[in-house]
Amino acid sequence: MSKRAPHDAAPRADRAVVATLVLPGSAAEEAYDPLEEISALAEAAGANVVGGISQRLPKINARAAFGKGKIAEIGALAKELDASVVIVDHPLSPSQGVNLEKDLCVRVVDRTELILDIFASRAQTRQASLQVELAQLEYMRTRLRRMWTHLERTEGAIGSRGPGETQLETDRRLVSKKITDLKRKLHAIETRRRREAMGREYPCTVSLVGYTNVGKSSLLTALTGAEVLIADQLFATLDTRIRNWQVGEGRQVILADTVGFVRDLPHGLVASFHATLEETIQADLLLHVCDASAPDLDLQIASVETVLEDIGAKEIPTVLVMNKLDRVSADERLLLTRRFPDAIFLSVKTEEGIDDLRAKVAAFLDRWALLLELEIPAEHGRLLSDVRRVGSVREESYREDQWVAEVRLMPRHWSALQPDILAAGGQFRVLP
Repeated sequence: MSKRAPHDAAPRADRAVVATLVLPGSAAEEAYDPLEEISALAEAAGANVVGGISQRLPKINARAAFGKGKIAEIGALAKELDASVVIVDHPLSPSQGVNLEKDLCVRVVDRTELILDIFASRAQTRQASLQVELAQLEYMRTRLRRMWTHLERTEGAIGSRGPGETQLETDRRLVSKKITDLKRKLHAIETRRRREAMGREYPCTVSLVGYTNVGKSSLLTALTGAEVLIADQLFATLDTRIRNWQVGEGRQVILADTVGFVRDLPHGLVASFHATLEETIQADLLLHVCDASAPDLDLQIASVETVLEDIGAKEIPTVLVMNKLDRVSADERLLLTRRFPDAIFLSVKTEEGIDDLRAKVAAFLDRWALLLELEIPAEHGRLLSDVRRVGSVREESYREDQWVAEVRLMPRHWSALQPDILAAGGQFRVLP
């Protein structure tokens, strides 16, 4: 009896050739290395990048994205390097994907599909899994003919005649129903998260935003001491992580870290992750964390601002935070400080600038919070407790049966407390 070969449980990594189009005004044209990010994304998905090709065109080829000669070059490279997949740094239409696969005789994955695959592999919670599944189904719905044409029924075959429908039509109907179900579930999650974010009993919510892999999770740990996953890979964080952060003078704020952004982030993915991004939308202050050493710094900043606009968070006050200062030279640092005079420069690795960031956030609280002198009957202990919980009490004393204090409150908390204070017979005065 012959012995069986040992079974290797680990799947063989795809050997990938990456290809990008450099179009006028595109992110690839502005990039320091147009193949760098797509290569990093491919590696984040578990592929082994063995080669890469870029093509500069005035506009995308309607048939197969690339020009005929470049397609032949990509195909020859893929064959020479024994590549199992070609990853295109561009969203492809269904027809472009079909034509490119026919021309190259190898599997083709576009940028959107690649990012969705990375998100699917990173999703840990039920919410993140639902969001990724929704985005994948939205992407798949327009590509079912490419994926399932071999399943269409044969006309007149036994068991298929009658008022039935083609397999393609059945699949489309089932996918549409699944999308509707997922949207309903995510809407319920989003509604709950919105209530939680709006009703949180803290003076201020600060949200970390930024390009993927710029060090947001490391900064969260440095500021709060919380143990969270820190990995040098794209999209290591998909789910919102919330921690308490002491910013001085007894002040405590909520600090939220969520999914990193990337250029040309698929719109379907942004829509699906709306519930996860609720902490960003409801934040009082955004800390836009950047990698000061990134060669594509301007492009990354612009990409984040585009996503913030897409989710309705562009008008929230924002502080630019330049991280990884330990990786830039003195001359580069001087240039950056001139270009971004209002930014906070820090290094999580060396802890330089961490105190400056705390002071900046504290100054924001002072500038935006109301300074009030409150007089509340001391018998209303629960009301006093509410004021202490959501406000910063500077001075307090008791005069006969009255509790008198100077308190800083965010406007939204004062709006909630003022009716109760007046109903209890209390008084207030706005201080300069």
